[in-house]
Amino acid sequence: VSTDEVYGDLKGRSRSSEDHPYSPSSPYSSSKASSDHLIKSYIRTYGLKAVISNCCNNYGPGQYPEKLIPTLIFNIINNKPLPIYGSGKNSREWIYVQDHCEALFQIYKKGKIGESYNVGSGKNLNNIEITNMLIKIIKKNKFKVGNKVKIKFVKDRPGHDLRYALNSNKIKKLIKWRAKRDLKSGLSETFNWYLENKSFFKSF
Repeated sequence: VSTDEVYGDLKGRSRSSEDHPYSPSSPYSSSKASSDHLIKSYIRTYGLKAVISNCCNNYGPGQYPEKLIPTLIFNIINNKPLPIYGSGKNSREWIYVQDHCEALFQIYKKGKIGESYNVGSGKNLNNIEITNMLIKIIKKNKFKVGNKVKIKFVKDRPGHDLRYALNSNKIKKLIKWRAKRDLKSGLSETFNWYLENKSFFKSF
């Protein structure tokens, strides 16, 4: 289970397919790229029965609080500023966690040994767009957003790529899988889960 980060920073509107050259930028993405190559070497050398998935950004109930969407939700609930890296233009492809899990199960059942499969929703938003969409959804859910809930730009983290985007045609065509949950309903369900499980944040 790997990541779209192994393909590196993408320019324009391009999307990385499974044969896109690996170009990781950070130690984290380099470690994931290394593990992908290691798995492929074991498949070739020892006949290991394995497949590789490269997925985009996940979101949904129960996600670790340090991640972007849980952080935004926690701060909105507690009337705090919303920290956004750099200029907020970092673009990511978002997929609901249940869709990702279903993709993994289908790859396990139908995937071809030695192959890689991109898992994406095809829906890209930058951090400002995802923040504004979340606030709009929350307001529609009749939650009163406090006056301190405003975007606050913070120093970007080192090696932070501007854009990731996947071409997921292979899994759609060969595995017959595609993401089902639209972003608006997924974000609404995610917010409601955290609102009903505030104690979750205290466990970290």
